[in-house]
Amino acid sequence: MENTIDHFVNKSKTWDMSSERVQNAKEIAELIVSNIKLERSMEIMDFGAGTGLLSYFVAPYVKKIVAVDNSPSMLREFENKCDEFVCETEVLEMDLSYQTLDKKFDGIISSMTLHHIEDTTALFSKLYAMLPEHGFIAIADLDSEDGTFHGDNTGVFHYGFDRHVLTASAQKAGFRDVAFSLANTIKKPQATFSVFLMTAVK
Repeated sequence: MENTIDHFVNKSKTWDMSSERVQNAKEIAELIVSNIKLERSMEIMDFGAGTGLLSYFVAPYVKKIVAVDNSPSMLREFENKCDEFVCETEVLEMDLSYQTLDKKFDGIISSMTLHHIEDTTALFSKLYAMLPEHGFIAIADLDSEDGTFHGDNTGVFHYGFDRHVLTASAQKAGFRDVAFSLANTIKKPQATFSVFLMTAVK
């Protein structure tokens, strides 16, 4: 991981101070809980877990969350508050865009990470391989936007997503029952952006 640039090193300390960011994670988590039958025996992965905002709200419903992220500074913030989680936690610093994790999870959740992944089709194949039959993904990200959502687009490969294109990528990897729901809308001075939750099963 020595050659990986941590784009969040200057943001991680204050990441959770944004009420907008916390509210977005809460809305996504609530939709995941209502759309997915989570069980207290489950071990799930939070892909692009960051400081653990999404994990925090999902934790009461599962046994264990494995936080996977390529930002060591974000994961340090996750670890600093892991005692607040009402489930077991584990932290793995790795970049799934080029690394492979040989482990199975009952499900994989993710919030606002997919647009940082250049090859989403390859990623879906990796996620598929990490699930048992009937395992699920629940991935939240932006609908297509004009590139103004981020003040700085460093490390951003997609200005949101066309839902039909994303469906095709997931189905190509083998996922079925792909569905989308509106998770949240984020109002910024320049525009209002919609956040979807995409769910699918193996």
